Parts: sequence; C-alpha cells; structure tokens
Amino acid sequence: MSGHSKWATIRHKKGAADAKRGKVFTKIIKEITIAARLGGGDPDINPRLRTAIMKAKLANMPKDNVERGIKKGTGELEGVDYMEITYEGYGPGGVAILVDALTDNKNRTAADVRNIFSKGGGNLGETGCVNYLFQRRGVINYSTEQYTEDQILEQALEAGADDVTTEGDIIEVTCRPEEFDSVVTAMQEAGFEHTDASLQMVPDASVSLDADGTRKALKMIEALDDHDDVQEVYSNIDIPDDFDPDA
Repeated sequence: MSGHSKWATIRHKKGAADAKRGKVFTKIIKEITIAARLGGGDPDINPRLRTAIMKAKLANMPKDNVERGIKKGTGELEGVDYMEITYEGYGPGGVAILVDALTDNKNRTAADVRNIFSKGGGNLGETGCVNYLFQRRGVINYSTEQYTEDQILEQALEAGADDVTTEGDIIEVTCRPEEFDSVVTAMQEAGFEHTDASLQMVPDASVSLDADGTRKALKMIEALDDHDDVQEVYSNIDIPDDFDPDA
C-alpha cells in the first residue's frame, strides 16, 4: 500500500481528519478552482476537475461550495490566481519527500516549506532531486468492511487496473494514470463504492526507519500537510503495520 494511503489512515485514527475539516475543504476548493481554470468548468471533458469534484463528494462538501470553486476558476466569480509548485527534499533518515502546493505567493510558500524541512531535521532540495524515485499512479481505495479483496480484484483487473493489495481495513487498487478515470467509472457502474480515489506520486521503493525516525519523519510530513498552501505530501517512508504514532 502507498505510504500516502497509510498516512491518511493514521491521521484519520488520530481524529485529524475531522478536526481539520475546514482545512480539507479549503484545499479541495483550491484544486477545483485551478482545475476549472486550466481545463474549463465542464467535468465531463475535464478529468482533473472531475477528480476534484469526486474528492469534494467524499468529503461531504456542500454543492454550493463546489459550484463557487468552479465559477472562480472559469472567471464567472472573482478568485485568487494560484500557481502550482512542487517542492522536493529529504526528511529525517533520508526519506524522500514531494510537496505539491497551490499558492498566490511563491516566495512566502517557499520560505515556509524550507523552514518546515529545516525544523523537522530535513532539507529542501533542488527540482528533480527526488522526483525520479516516484511514479504517478491512480490509487483507488475500498473498505474491507464492505468488500473482500477477491470481489475487488476480479472487477478491478477487468476494468484495467494493474494491482490490488489489502492492508488493514483498506483494499487498494492501483492503475496507470491514463486508466484512472475509466477504472473508477467501471467500478462504480459495477456497484463498488470507493472511500478515496486520486492520482498520487507512488515511490518505486520504500525506506524503513526505526520507530523514533519514523515518528520524526511523520511529524515533519504532518507539518507540511498542515500548511495552508500545501495540497499533497508524498514520501517513500515505509510505515510499519504495528506503528503507533502516539507511543
């Protein structure tokens, strides 16, 4: 399973997802806005917007919020002009980290991200320093409380997915980016409802740290994820199944 999915699960168990609901909404709205700005306001012909709206529905975001975000992107409503920036660097123990941001002030965001890396025991690197360690993949998650891996496996492979794995209470389906939309649609049409679906940067190989190193790395990742301008944080850290973030 991707470290991104594992980290999302840990944060949910910690109650962070509910406590920061407003921040989650803000990040989704920003993604909807820039998706509409770059590809238009019709989700039927704009895959990125369609994926962002999917995230909004999973987060139970009110429809009015979604529509406002689209209109800000298309220029029907006044909105902020966001820039997309990806930062790359290393965390504690040499963990590779990618940070996707949407900002209206790249100098402010760069300074803040650099500070978080530094305080967390890592260092912000140059463009390209860790990107080559990751591949963009479609990642679709299902709950083991609803389905078995065999049920998902048969349908997902038929739909064009590459792999299906189960860890804890999550069944994770991965596919090529160009197949993501069709796999999600085929699974929905077959009656399988996902708990999360997105395009992610998935590492080719993972790095294992001891418990203290893992805790420090995740603390830095959380600080990055909490920044208002940061949309997504990806790393190649291997989070052990029995890892306790509160220990």
